Amino acid sequence: MSTTDTTQTRAPVRILVDPTSERAPASKPRQPRLATLAGKTVGLLDISKARGDLFLDRLEARLRETGADVKRFKKPTFTKPAPVDLRHEIAVECDAVVEALAD
Repeated sequence: MSTTDTTQTRAPVRILVDPTSERAPASKPRQPRLATLAGKTVGLLDISKARGDLFLDRLEARLRETGADVKRFKKPTFTKPAPVDLRHEIAVECDAVVEALAD
């Protein structure tokens, strides 16, 4: 987003505005990798983009071959973040999650 300052007689000056206003971006340490997927619950999150489900179908088959239990989740729309209750459900029920991005 930009605004134009025309209060002076010289040429207009464009001022860029950062909508995030992060003075110090938040940083979170990564979770350690699982040693194995066998016996673990892996959540597959479909973000509702075209063909994401096809990718997740194939990934689910491969994960089940490794002994993982798979749970499927789907966002109502790809244009917004996942609802809080959906994120909570995934966090509580899954040891790991894969978010599908496809077109």
